[in-house]
Parts: sequence; structure tokens; C-alpha cells
Amino acid sequence: MAQAHPDENGVPLQPLLIEPLPRQTEFARLNLTYVVTSKRKLQQLVEQGKVDGWDDPRMPTLAGLRRRGYTPESIRLFCQRIGVSKADSWIDYSVLEGALRDDLDPKAHRTVAVLNPLKLELQNLADDWEDHCTAPLHPHHPEWGERQFTLGKHLWIEAEDFMEEPPKKFFRLFPGNRVRLRYGYVIECTGCEKNEAGEVIKVTARLFEDSKSGTPGADTYKVKGNLHWVNAGQRRASHRASVRTPVHRRNPWLGRHRFLQSLNADSLNTVQAYLEPSVQGCQPGQIYQFERHGYFVADRENHTPDQPVFNRAVTLKDSWSKP
Repeated sequence: MAQAHPDENGVPLQPLLIEPLPRQTEFARLNLTYVVTSKRKLQQLVEQGKVDGWDDPRMPTLAGLRRRGYTPESIRLFCQRIGVSKADSWIDYSVLEGALRDDLDPKAHRTVAVLNPLKLELQNLADDWEDHCTAPLHPHHPEWGERQFTLGKHLWIEAEDFMEEPPKKFFRLFPGNRVRLRYGYVIECTGCEKNEAGEVIKVTARLFEDSKSGTPGADTYKVKGNLHWVNAGQRRASHRASVRTPVHRRNPWLGRHRFLQSLNADSLNTVQAYLEPSVQGCQPGQIYQFERHGYFVADRENHTPDQPVFNRAVTLKDSWSKP
């Protein structure tokens, strides 16, 4: 609303504003290191089939982040931490991942997954031997209860946990060394079996039946290694699943006209993994911490009870900011 005021000769002057005009304040755009955020470039990725749509888990869109396992709380925490600025700047990718870790750590159920499986055989046990083990759903929330699983003669372990000729300070499996199966018993490695190509296909060991965690006398065994494992011997003792582990790499930025050459062609790595039976029946969008590996979410589009599919949201530790 305006009002005209005449000058000394009675000629009306320009109206004077009773209320001030609205003001516009512009802030700098959000730039993440090694991440394409331009809508035009993201549309090009979709149209050329470089990704599987706007909600592809690798896409930095809200739909993609949600499918990847990012929660609304983690996005808000990220925005609070970076603040707003009028000057252009770059936010390190580790800040985004750190916000997600801090949000998921207190509320994600724990479970064990073997992503690169190698068979382990406990030779001094009978084929039908089994024992029941338990572990907390969350180490800081005992009221949430425990998860149940069994240990038998045949197990799956991570392939990287065994070496025939280990370097110094390697505390996992190698011939003659003792380790503890997490939540279970102490074992001693006795050797391995190889195929015709010289690749290790099975590790052998013997189990000490008086060494179960939490039982009298178990603390007499002093070992430095602690292995994650999943039962491989019984039907329903483990849960087979497809696990996607999106990989971010520090590919050099080649400029706006050659950005496609900066993309990581191996950004979506899929492996066939074995999980604890506690994940059976989980719903799409449900998030777990796979002990040792990171936080994973049941895919909202492809996950089914019969064919489970998980996407890794973030690793447990910040390895991104390290060169």
C-alpha cells in the first residue's frame, strides 16, 4: 500500500512505500566432493542408462539416498553441521557419511554377515554336532533382547581372515594359530585345502569344547584374534542374500564437458553373502549394522523374503577422508 505526497508546487511525487519491499537473499549451492549434483548431468546419467533411474542407490537425489539407507534425521543432521554460506565452498563427502553413522548407531539392530565367504571345517566335531549361541540385538540396549543362532561343524568365514604365510601382526587364522569365533569357541587352525589352481577353498581347524564364551574356564584361553562367522552346515542356519556395496572413489574431475569420463564404472559391486538367520523376514527399508562391515538397508524395490537384497549405506569407519 502506497501514499502520494505533493511537492511545494502541489505536484504529486512518487508514492512512498508504507511497507518495505521484500528482500531476496541468495546462498551458495551445496557442493559435495567427488559427487555430481547438477540436475542436468544427473538427468544425462538417467537418460543414457548409466544408472537405473532417479532412485538408483548411487544417485545423490533424495530418492536415491533414501533407497541407499539415509534417514531424514541424518540429512537434517548433515544440514545442521554444514550450515549455510554465501560463498561457494566444497563439503567433504565424509561429513555426509558421518551424519548417517551418528544417526544409525544407536538404533540399528546388529547382525553378522560374511560377504566374501570361505568354508571352515572343524575336524574334531561330529557331522551332526551343534551348539546354540546368542548375541545382543544392540550392545547398548540390553532391553531389546538377543538374537539366536547355531554353531556347527561347517562355517562360513571371510576369505581375508586366513593366510598361509601371514605378515607380522596378523592375528587371524593361519596354520598353528588360535582365534576365537565371535560369541563362540576358541579354535586352532590345522591347515587348508586348495583347488587345482592353487586357490584356498577350505580351511581346517579344531575346536576346544571348554572354551565357549561366557562359560567357566573360557578366560583361560588367551587369543588375540576374533572371527565373524555364519553357520554353513544346516538348512536355515544361514541366510543367503545379494549385497550391494556402492564404492566411491577419488576419480579426478575432468571438467563439465567430460564428466562422464570421471565416473567410476565399478561403483555398484554386488556379492553373494551369507547372513545370520535373524534377518529372515525383514521388511524393505529395514536397516541393520552388519558387524565389521557397516550399515545396510533392505532394498525398497528389489528385496523380497525369498530373494533378499541389501544395499550398504555406509561403512563403520571413516575411510573416505584418508588418502
